[in-house]
Amino acid sequence: MKNIRNFCIIAHIDHGKSTMADRLLEKTKTITERQMMNQVLDDMDLEREKGITIKSHAIQMLYELNGEKYTLNLIDTPGHVDFSYEVSRAIASCEGALLLVDASQGIQAQTISNLYLAIESNLEIIPVVNKIDMDGAMVEETCDQIVDLIGCKREEILLASGKTGVGINEILENIISRIPAPSGDPDAPLQALVFDSVFNSYRGVIVYYRIFNGQLKRTTRSNFSMPEVNMMQKRLVFCC
Repeated sequence: MKNIRNFCIIAHIDHGKSTMADRLLEKTKTITERQMMNQVLDDMDLEREKGITIKSHAIQMLYELNGEKYTLNLIDTPGHVDFSYEVSRAIASCEGALLLVDASQGIQAQTISNLYLAIESNLEIIPVVNKIDMDGAMVEETCDQIVDLIGCKREEILLASGKTGVGINEILENIISRIPAPSGDPDAPLQALVFDSVFNSYRGVIVYYRIFNGQLKRTTRSNFSMPEVNMMQKRLVFCC
């Protein structure tokens, strides 16, 4: 478990969360450049039409740093205030969060709202100033706003652009170095949180859940059937 990182991306609407998530997927070679032609996580027609995230999306990435392989479990969350419940479930499933702020817009209402949810859940916050490549970017002013808001040091703020890929390597390295690995007792009673579910025409209902303690096996008593899972506690996995 020491090489597992569970994190989410939180921000105000239209601050570049899904674009940043897609860039992380590309950098870790989870998807190909051809797949990058369309946003991968925002796959609903309405999401692509309006340019916003409506539903949280969970995905697993593999990344190698200094000779060690890490499993990075990411949840891309909606930014609109109407989907705060989606954000709260994602936050409850993670140890850390990327706080994304648009350099051209600065900190806005939903940024603060989602940040407070993350702080209340004791998540490690990694502040990121996004869209630094834009002509109207106010990088220094935005950094000052973040320092005033969360009291971090100026050097702890990362500068990036989801569009051009600037700063993506630094973000991945900080996810590994700053977000704590999950912990739990595999011998304790099973304790888990279902944070999402989707319906697949071929596989039925697919449930996304987070194991905090205990183990989940084929013999585990439940109200629905599931395959045997080689489970590590506090790892984002799915069953059907």
